[in-house]
Amino acid sequence: MTAADPPKKEWLDLRFEEQEMDSQQEQAGLAWQVGVWNRISDVYVREIDRRFAPVVEQVIARAQLTPGDRVLDLGTGTGAVAVRAGQIVGPQGLVVGIDISAGMLGVARQRVAAQGLATVTFREGRAEALPAEDDSFDVVLASLSLMYVIDRGAAAHELARVLRPQGRLIAAVWAEPDACDIVLFQQTAGRFAGPPPVPGVGPGALADPTPFIQQLAEAGIRARAERTILGFDFESFGAAWDTLAGVTTAQLPVERRQEAQAAVLAAMYPQGDAPRHFRNTTQFIVGRRG
Repeated sequence: MTAADPPKKEWLDLRFEEQEMDSQQEQAGLAWQVGVWNRISDVYVREIDRRFAPVVEQVIARAQLTPGDRVLDLGTGTGAVAVRAGQIVGPQGLVVGIDISAGMLGVARQRVAAQGLATVTFREGRAEALPAEDDSFDVVLASLSLMYVIDRGAAAHELARVLRPQGRLIAAVWAEPDACDIVLFQQTAGRFAGPPPVPGVGPGALADPTPFIQQLAEAGIRARAERTILGFDFESFGAAWDTLAGVTTAQLPVERRQEAQAAVLAAMYPQGDAPRHFRNTTQFIVGRRG
């Protein structure tokens, strides 16, 4: 140790304080996300599910599920992916949907009960600490959820842990705002709402999936990214705003909310309020555990 080095105890105290701050920030970020998803659950099932259906179908198609498969649906939300998976794997299979939002899971359970899918169940939990045993799933699906994971390195190791050897991972994430209208919309509006409690989460967080693919490789999952253009429509700017930004900007002062709306209109509606097709480049992360 040199004269410039801090004493060992002081260094350990500093590291403990840093870890404690990181933990507090992560907990604050998790609580913030849970609040957002709980508030948006009704809007999601009413307006968003049908617009995200093309992404769900692409995830299911790439998964190549077969009867009897055991499937984990990470970030199941209102259960759209879990329901489709349950229909394919049948009574000999199993689908477990996991989400951080009790509000979303309530909607998902109602949907599954209405369809009588007894082998589809749901658990509250997060990607960084999956409530599942080692080597317990043939396939993990994650449709538009990994972008919101706070610690994606920990999540990569959890995905590898719960997958059986040669098990498959299929995830969908949005691309960069220049190629993905929903990300452009959300990021433009989001600039007026202030930063989230933790950085690096949100619709465009995996626009470059390369770092996460490397984290998967370090955890034992070989993966690649495939890009596909999908889309959906809104009949007016007001409908798009209420669906995509209404909940998350509801707490803004009226003037600030109007500024956010004006920014989105300028960026995406140069002809004024009118029907608009959202052209969304979607990236599919396709992997397999070694």
